Amino acid sequence: MNELKSLLKKKNGIITTAEANAIGISRAQLWLLAKSGELEHVAHSIYISPDILPDKMYILQKQRSKLIYSHETALFLHNLTDRDPINYSVTVPIGYNTKHLKQDGVTVFSLNLSLYKKDIITMQTGFGHPVFLYGLERTICDCIRSRNQMDIAVVTQALKEYSKRKDKNLNLLMKTAKDFGITKVMRNYMEVLL
Repeated sequence: MNELKSLLKKKNGIITTAEANAIGISRAQLWLLAKSGELEHVAHSIYISPDILPDKMYILQKQRSKLIYSHETALFLHNLTDRDPINYSVTVPIGYNTKHLKQDGVTVFSLNLSLYKKDIITMQTGFGHPVFLYGLERTICDCIRSRNQMDIAVVTQALKEYSKRKDKNLNLLMKTAKDFGITKVMRNYMEVLL
């Protein structure tokens, strides 16, 4: 059990069944520990220490490694909106089975593999766990591209906040806009804000 405590400490209180199996703790042992209250089973194959709050964003990504946080969720993580996402927005590669994500209330965007893989970064959630999301300029482009599927007030506020940032990279923004075929639309938005 010392190995389990050590693993939980190393993983900030959240482990998967596979991680526990790797140190010799079986699925049945995890189930018994959850039943006794020594662990909490929070999602399929995910357990947490009972003394921590579950980090839903991190847990969702641990369950589904292909999802990348995008759109409103990425805006929140980049501090471009103060609206805490009630339902997460994610991007997955075309062909990924999205049925369960949608059933869980997740907003899902699908892209071809080359665009899906562009500009993925790691950032920490409010609980301090690392998650994958798109970079600042990519997030802005995603929102402009999907503006008809989003709350326009959120998109407008994000653009205003982006235009004030010292770390903005307008060259990268326009290059990314070109990759997504939204150069003209992006230029129109930026001319109003800058």
